[in-house]
Amino acid sequence: MRRSFLLAALLSVALAIPSLAHAGVVAQISLSNQRMQVYVNGRPTYTWKVSTARSGYRTPTGTYKPTALSRYHRSSIYDGSPMPYSIFFYKGYAIHGSYETKYLGRPASHGCVRLHPSNAAALYSLVQKYGPGNTTIKITR
Repeated sequence: MRRSFLLAALLSVALAIPSLAHAGVVAQISLSNQRMQVYVNGRPTYTWKVSTARSGYRTPTGTYKPTALSRYHRSSIYDGSPMPYSIFFYKGYAIHGSYETKYLGRPASHGCVRLHPSNAAALYSLVQKYGPGNTTIKITR
């Protein structure tokens, strides 16, 4: 009986916290904190500073799957600006590396989620390894 209770309790915890039961990669981005937490197979693995939309622009909130990956992308809208390790997730929005690292930790972009280039490379590698279908991007206020 005690074993049944313990199994039921563990199952309810796993169901209540989907990211812990998720096999793959979860990137959780907080717009208010300007931070990204990355979970791999439910385990917290990285916490990084990001830059999201500055005043007058917006970063979409919600839950997404990567739609495209581009190692050496250049912006078609903003004068060919480099966007290394781009992970597109909604229309033209992407998580990507930025060489404007002094702005990380505060809103500075036109809507994309900017990371330090080495962090963007690490995330890109995880998405390649686990696959876009096993990757979830969650953006909250």
